Amino acid sequence: MSALAIVGAACSGGDNDASGPSSSSTPVSSVPVDASTSSAAPRPESDSLQRSGGDGTTFSDSSDAFAQGIVTLTREERRAFAVGNSFFNENWVTAPSSTEGRDGLGPLMNAQSCSSCHFKDGRGEPPADAGEPTLGLLLRLSVMGPDGQPIPVEGYGGQLQDRSIGGVPPEGTIVITNTEMPGVFADGTPYSLLVPTYSISDAAYGPIPEDVMISPRVAPAVFGVGLLEAIPAETILAAADPDDADGDGISGAPNMVPNQGGELVLGRFGWKANVATVEQQNAGAFLGDVGITSSLDPEQNCTSVQTECLAAPGGGNPELDDDKLQRVTFYTRTLAVPARRDVDEPNNVEGEQLFAQIGCSSCHTPEFVTGPSDIAALADQTIRPYTDLLVHDMGPALADDRPDFAASGAEWRTAPLWGIGLVDTVNRHTRFLHDGRARDLSEAILWHAGEAAVAQQSFTELTAVQRAALISFLESL
Repeated sequence: MSALAIVGAACSGGDNDASGPSSSSTPVSSVPVDASTSSAAPRPESDSLQRSGGDGTTFSDSSDAFAQGIVTLTREERRAFAVGNSFFNENWVTAPSSTEGRDGLGPLMNAQSCSSCHFKDGRGEPPADAGEPTLGLLLRLSVMGPDGQPIPVEGYGGQLQDRSIGGVPPEGTIVITNTEMPGVFADGTPYSLLVPTYSISDAAYGPIPEDVMISPRVAPAVFGVGLLEAIPAETILAAADPDDADGDGISGAPNMVPNQGGELVLGRFGWKANVATVEQQNAGAFLGDVGITSSLDPEQNCTSVQTECLAAPGGGNPELDDDKLQRVTFYTRTLAVPARRDVDEPNNVEGEQLFAQIGCSSCHTPEFVTGPSDIAALADQTIRPYTDLLVHDMGPALADDRPDFAASGAEWRTAPLWGIGLVDTVNRHTRFLHDGRARDLSEAILWHAGEAAVAQQSFTELTAVQRAALISFLESL
């Protein structure tokens, strides 16, 4: 699986850890790349390779590349996109307020707006230094229930709220301690991986249980989600191989989760594919991250011991009405995918071949065709997201040990790679994986283990020139 995954995906069988290669796999560095395809002449399929998001792809590569609407939207749809954009970006305020329709912030929360964490519709990051704010990173909290599924922590719920409105104590402070784990490529080049551990200080509502499961999550980029939602479920399920029946070492499985009506359907969103629809994802984020209720999540996230939270005034019932939720959902569903760049640059052509050769494309599936959609611009589009939307065992080093519906504590959704090369341009950082521990794309690959162990090992056995070509390909996406 992967030559890179923002956290999750798999690649090839094996159980090696991320610290270095094992002698059991064949070095791919001994296999030459076919130079006949690595020319400067454009390939016939170059235009489709550029259009990662189909006909609606944006060709912006500026700092606003992730914030563009699908270019094939109608004039009326573009107006709806603009309204949804305003609700996504503007701060919510404490109730009661004269700013009707935008009050009800908190009482406990992690941010004041969607864009606080998804800056310019892009990716969050962990704090670079101790004492810096953790905006864009949150902690899921749980203890194991009697049925083997996580349940909320008494006094705190299922997510640490490290911010609050006046008069309401925040739940606690996220503490991150980092250590370095050294390794070496087969050619002798050293590397080091950042290993974070997480704890909570200033706990305001009782002691944190010793058996608490802490799962850190950075905010992912939100563009392209409407296209992922439009991939037919049967297409994704057809690629699943939960028992590894074909013996290739990859056992991608669907995470079946409840939709709005309680029916078990394919999960597509969230780091563990634990959310079925974009609307559910948005409503859950409004409640969990901003403290804003909706018809999908109508109850404030105050626990029984949080008396100040329970007594705080709200901004309506619900605080986010269905019209506003639908506007935000339309906005996120119609954010365009940025075009791939330098498709025919020889180094990128070689890197693309290596990506497939070492097994990354086994999970980071390059291409899908969307099905019918209520938004015409999302229907029948050939897209190149580089994900299979399945969950894969990524090994113990990345495991949070917290199951999520059918996903185990070691399984993560294969992260889409489209737009990955523009994260630095848009968000001014290069932090990847579910908690941002990887400081660049190479480190993200090196963290792959479990089903991805053979691909990770093969990456370590590439020559320096080949590694650079593979990274160059990823940066072109």
